[in-house]
Amino acid sequence: MLIPTMTLPKPNLEDIEICLLLEGVYQYYGYDYRNYAHSSLKRRIHNFMRSEGLANISALQERLLHNRTYLEKFLLSLTVNVTSMFRDPSFYQTFRTQVVPFLQTYPFIRIWHAGCSTGEEVYSMAILLQEEGLYHRCRIYATDTNEKVLQSAKSGIFSLKLMQEYTQLYLKAGGKRSFSEYYTAAYDNAIFRASLRENIVFAQHNLATDSSFNEFNVILCRNVLIYFNHILQQRVHELFFNSLCTFGILGLGRQESIRFTPYEQHFEEIAKGEKLYKKIR
Repeated sequence: MLIPTMTLPKPNLEDIEICLLLEGVYQYYGYDYRNYAHSSLKRRIHNFMRSEGLANISALQERLLHNRTYLEKFLLSLTVNVTSMFRDPSFYQTFRTQVVPFLQTYPFIRIWHAGCSTGEEVYSMAILLQEEGLYHRCRIYATDTNEKVLQSAKSGIFSLKLMQEYTQLYLKAGGKRSFSEYYTAAYDNAIFRASLRENIVFAQHNLATDSSFNEFNVILCRNVLIYFNHILQQRVHELFFNSLCTFGILGLGRQESIRFTPYEQHFEEIAKGEKLYKKIR
């Protein structure tokens, strides 16, 4: 008697190529994108291939593994750098009214901006802390996996065209001064005051592979976790939990949450809807 065999679905060739590409980049260069959300990663790979005139992913892999300079260009295309100063101003308003009074009880405050991109939100926080009289006893660690965006963040130079929009967001976030006090206009650029960079340390850190490097009073990682798959999200939640001191503050993006993680019971929500949490145990 013949027993019918089950026919397994044939794997998609392009998905296999993407897995091989990401594995090669990780094994050879140490950059780990294997647990990034597959659909958005695939879309960015396709966009990069079109811009480079490459026919298939295998051709991309051959070029990447034999040209370090080309790799840096590719990695920049994978990084999502959509950000702005005082993005979601109600978040900063809540931080100002609900978190700052708590931070004022500490003699020294360590803040980690994880996935800081080009630095707009880092400078936003520096301005807020300066206005609240806390910046002189803060150290902000601004990290990202991409060295090129870190260099951009470190420069503190942004397009002058954006300043009108940023001014409105700053005011909605509870800004107390004239926003133009914080930068100097030079040609088409706005150069932010050097005093805002004094207590910021910019450094490369990969949330997919690197471990904790300090204990923090505040960790901000906004609109980064949405680009990770469930496995990597869980890893990052564990990293943040282990990096926060008791009563430390965790800030996430609007579409992110600690719900359904193993650490949900260890946090309490500070303000409903603003994704600011306090570690209580």
